[in-house]
Amino acid sequence: MAVSVMSCSFSMTNAPHRVYLSLGSNLGNREENILKAYQLIEERIGEIARRSQFFRSKAWGFQSDNDFVNTAICCLTALTPREVMHETQEIERQLGRTQKSTDGIYHDRIIDIDILLYDDLTVNEPDLQIPHPLMEQRDFVMVPLREVL
Repeated sequence: MAVSVMSCSFSMTNAPHRVYLSLGSNLGNREENILKAYQLIEERIGEIARRSQFFRSKAWGFQSDNDFVNTAICCLTALTPREVMHETQEIERQLGRTQKSTDGIYHDRIIDIDILLYDDLTVNEPDLQIPHPLMEQRDFVMVPLREVL
């Protein structure tokens, strides 16, 4: 596979890529929101090879009365990182997320899906960073991720 990190262009092989995603929800039926996201991920991104248990956590980076349910998955995909990002954002919208966190301002959300890792690739673009730049600061990401690595 040829990779240009700056332009994020790919020459795909037939082998599936491993993408690790973090999912979280703190509105509505949190577990059901994540289960619906799993289904859409399998339809739009690829087979979920491994999934962690559900973990409960307090909001991180903002105040909320609503605790989160978090999980991590390993998904096998033929999509590029940018295509995975596009699909996860579409899944979030389809499940009812109306706004993304911007400028470090977080808020309650029905679903949040973040790309943590994609194979051993490093991408550093304004709208796409892999590995996820804050994942090691967040136990609600790292504990489930360790289950699926």
